[in-house]
Amino acid sequence: MLGWTEILGLVAGIFTTAAVTPQIWKAWKTKEVEDVSIGMYLVLITGLALWLVYGIITSDIPIIATNGTAFALNTFMLYLIFRYQEKD
Repeated sequence: MLGWTEILGLVAGIFTTAAVTPQIWKAWKTKEVEDVSIGMYLVLITGLALWLVYGIITSDIPIIATNGTAFALNTFMLYLIFRYQEKD
């Protein structure tokens, strides 16, 4: 059974993971990504991947679940950026 610290970690992770969903929805709906920073997403995805590896090494379920999900969502956003960016 999860203790209160694991529950706190999951709730915090859910909020930070969900933070990108409005940006994904907007990019998908409007197909406009000109004002979105590719660099920021590359740095964020790298950090999420490292947190995911850390979570796996330490067997920390809240870190694995939330950072794994955040990694997938932010990678999808990066895909949308490359797909919809204007070609000069």
